[in-house]
Amino acid sequence: MRMTAPTPDSSPAAAPARRRVLSGLGAGTALGAVAVATAGSATAAPTAAPAATPAATPAAAPFAAATTTTDPVLHLLRRATFGPTPALVAEVRKTGTTAWLDAQLAPLTAVPDPAMDALLKRWTRLGWKTWQVRERLPDTDRWAVMMEVVESHLARALFSRRQLLETVVDFWTNHLVVPVPSSEVWDNAHLFQRDVVRRHALGRYSDMLNAAARHPAMLKVLDNADSTKRAPNENYGRELLELHTVGVGNYTETDVRMSARVLTGLSVDGESGLFSYKPQRRYVGPVKVLGWSDPNPVAEDGVAVATRYLTYLAQHPATANRIARKLAVRYVSDTPPATLVTKLAQVYLANGTAIAPVLRALFLSPEFAASVGQKVRTPYEDALASCRVLGLTPEPAPTSGDSNLRHLFWALGSFGQAPMGWPAPNGYPDVAAAWNGASSTLNRWNFHLGLAGNWTLKAMTRPAVTTFVPSPLPSTYAALVDALAARLFVTLTAAQREAICRFVDHAPSDPLRAGSAAVTWRLPSIVALLLDSPNFAIR
Repeated sequence: MRMTAPTPDSSPAAAPARRRVLSGLGAGTALGAVAVATAGSATAAPTAAPAATPAATPAAAPFAAATTTTDPVLHLLRRATFGPTPALVAEVRKTGTTAWLDAQLAPLTAVPDPAMDALLKRWTRLGWKTWQVRERLPDTDRWAVMMEVVESHLARALFSRRQLLETVVDFWTNHLVVPVPSSEVWDNAHLFQRDVVRRHALGRYSDMLNAAARHPAMLKVLDNADSTKRAPNENYGRELLELHTVGVGNYTETDVRMSARVLTGLSVDGESGLFSYKPQRRYVGPVKVLGWSDPNPVAEDGVAVATRYLTYLAQHPATANRIARKLAVRYVSDTPPATLVTKLAQVYLANGTAIAPVLRALFLSPEFAASVGQKVRTPYEDALASCRVLGLTPEPAPTSGDSNLRHLFWALGSFGQAPMGWPAPNGYPDVAAAWNGASSTLNRWNFHLGLAGNWTLKAMTRPAVTTFVPSPLPSTYAALVDALAARLFVTLTAAQREAICRFVDHAPSDPLRAGSAAVTWRLPSIVALLLDSPNFAIR
């Protein structure tokens, strides 16, 4: 069962004028073309997520005309966080990028996060065990804990100081896919996130893979809970090879059948909802997958055999290469250099599948340093980065389930990328070509304007955009636009600067006076245009 996300709350756009200025902001780019075609409408129907990952295109090719800074601090924070903020940029400039990175790779000990820890106490049901969820929630409220999962996921991404951890958690959430909300995991999705994804996000992938195979959420979503020796269900056995480990081209259909047999017996207890090993369902006899084999002589040893198999897959060179490449696609480029992928795979194997050393090697690599401008934010990342750079703060605890975080969840669904919302086991695509749809883009623009004008997510307080205007007042319109762009970490071309000035009916060199429309009622629109630009879209 899945729900349809309603249209997010957003304010009307000043359509004709925005159409002209957005064309100037993105002339010659895919985003600029979309602006010309679609900015005349204030709203658009929610767009569905892409049906499949498209073929990779050269990095951020659709945004080739976008400009971004080569500042190493901003480059790191665009990739290793959900968006830089003025406070975070100042912190990293003070500590240095390597020291900040090392702390982020040991977040539980090196990055105190008391404000986030206090905020998480709001979602009390995340600590419930499966039987408590089943006993305490009526049938009419079965989605309650799952909504706490996505709300807390968004809260951490927005407000946690452990930003790198949150991006990695999101990466693994999109790798070991358990769709939320979903009727199959209403009583255990929160425990999958806690015990599988978060617990092992920066640890060893072999541990995460084994934990997933023992979790009711994965076993139910991929149908292994119903697999038996007489009728092995191949769904989990196949996805384990195709998506979770070695990848397409590295296994045969015989491997898939054997993989399914190895996993028989790993099931779920119908009464408790907990993981249950059922030896009566276990296939017994020799099994062989790729270069691994086991006599598998007795049903009672099925868990141990499956553990050896999963550990073998996690340590397979093809898995190392696949995980390395996926991490490089997430943090470096849509088409990462083969040299980098090879190097990261070697680090992965040399460290017993540990992820933190791989990420350290990635972020300190020359390939990463040279990748400025080669990634584009997904709709999800764009929304979070917009909230973060505008300084949104957590809302007071809502008295009902109608929280701003839930509004944000539904809004992201209208962009085609609600967190944990991808229904297929292959996860959301992470290449620029997948997210160039006109409807999704227009929804983002309306979202930016709603944020800047304080019409959207109003319970999350934020500084008034008037505080972004320097004092003393800039002398010209160009100087004002430059100051706002710097505050939002956007690097403009001369043509883009002029386009925004023309939007408020002035030349860049015109003198700016106190009380002018550009620093009063039209200021939110200028801020929104800067967030609309291809430059802000660069990850």
